[in-house]
Amino acid sequence: METLILLVMVVGVVFYAISIYNGLVRSRQMTEEAWSGIDVQLKRRADLIPNLVETVKGYAKHEKDALREVTEMRTRAQAVPAGDVAGRAAAEGMLSQALGRLMAVAEAYPDLKANDNFRDLQQTLETMESEIQMSRRYYNGSVRELNVKVESFPSNLVANYFKFQQAEYFELEDPADRQNPQVQF
Repeated sequence: METLILLVMVVGVVFYAISIYNGLVRSRQMTEEAWSGIDVQLKRRADLIPNLVETVKGYAKHEKDALREVTEMRTRAQAVPAGDVAGRAAAEGMLSQALGRLMAVAEAYPDLKANDNFRDLQQTLETMESEIQMSRRYYNGSVRELNVKVESFPSNLVANYFKFQQAEYFELEDPADRQNPQVQF
């Protein structure tokens, strides 16, 4: 009878150790998955933001060129001496052509408004940063769960035996990394 009780206790301890081991493996896998999530978000940001910036630059450049041309032609028209009718007519004609091109741009692309594009870019950046922050929180939560299991008794006995190690939290070392990304045009 004592042997049976001892055998049941040994089997119970073995199953408990297996349960702890499986929990450690699950926590380690969740931590690796969480890190993969951060990696995916950072890659997505690295791929998306330059494309968005170039797209917005392309639209803004098109508008900027047209607006710059209108401004230059207006300045030229105003610089023509009051008595130079032919010069003034030529300058005003060039200004009219520049305005016509600007109107054609607006008609061809009715939603081509730089402020909307910049607002969309800003919103995309904010969304991306929010998703990265959520991924960081998920990862750090997974790390916390794994680290608690690695340090807590009796799971630390199983963790030490099978060489489970604590994971590092995703923390920003450089204070400049804590600031929002700056996009310049």
